Amino acid sequence: MEVVVTSKRRLEIFSGRSHPSLARDIASYLGVELGEANLREFADGEIHCRFGSSIRGSDVFIVQTHCGPVNDSLMEQLIMIDAAKRASARRITAVCPYYGYSRQDRKATGREPITAKLVADMLTVAGADRVMSVDLHSGQIQGFFNVPFDHLTAMPVLVDYLKAHDPSDMVVVAPDTGRVKVVERFSRHLGCDLAVVHKRRPKGAPNQVEALHVVGDVAGRRCVLMDDMVDTAGTVCAAADLLRSEGAVDVWAMATHPILSDPATDRLKNSSISKVVVTDTLPVPASKMLPKMEVLSVAKVIADALDAVFRDTSVSGIFGGENQA
Repeated sequence: MEVVVTSKRRLEIFSGRSHPSLARDIASYLGVELGEANLREFADGEIHCRFGSSIRGSDVFIVQTHCGPVNDSLMEQLIMIDAAKRASARRITAVCPYYGYSRQDRKATGREPITAKLVADMLTVAGADRVMSVDLHSGQIQGFFNVPFDHLTAMPVLVDYLKAHDPSDMVVVAPDTGRVKVVERFSRHLGCDLAVVHKRRPKGAPNQVEALHVVGDVAGRRCVLMDDMVDTAGTVCAAADLLRSEGAVDVWAMATHPILSDPATDRLKNSSISKVVVTDTLPVPASKMLPKMEVLSVAKVIADALDAVFRDTSVSGIFGGENQA
């Protein structure tokens, strides 16, 4: 007698402790329960993980954004991946809404590490079969991986927000030349003009920036500065001051990743920026929320991508092919 064995694929989502509310929202969109990872520390600070139920043969998605302390968040995700591999998961996808160490993607001077590549190696060696992230600092990070990498973008969420706020008199502004290609896409979707700020970072002075001049007509216009992240807010605040001096009547700042390292909150609070719009790829604590700040959710964007991976359909199709750097 021939025995026919059929297996039903299972999707399992687990969250680290860096941003569980985002993982819960993603799971809610997919109509699944968030799994129990049972994370805890030993007395000396070592992290332990034990999944609450069998994940043998499952498609496992481990959601962990690399927020501060970045090293703790990253190590926790690596341990969860290793636990899933040893529990015989069929496929493991590391979901990193914000990819840690992404700014160290090349050697700017001698004797420096390329830490974005190191993180890629660690995720792969831990057992990740696939990696997913949102709005990488630079697209070439995808090339650091020898496993499939899904580069998502928060652009649909941000574009919808701007369309709801009358983009007819808007100018989208790249805060540096590295963001021009991305900002061009926003300009095309919104049907508005584009400008570029030329900036310079003084040598030997980290987290400091000088905005030198603006390329484009911003006088009498509402300007929206578009960046991938707001860390210490030096770039956007310097650019906003320059735009105001060039005659801009209003300046907004918009970014995917609200890192908000000190003194970002004070800088934004006292800046000429009237509105700050970010997404929830990173948690924004109540102590850093400002009256001028709005946080948009990217949970549905990530959930749609997870669903496409699980069903083996196109991820880039979700974004019309515009999710590449």
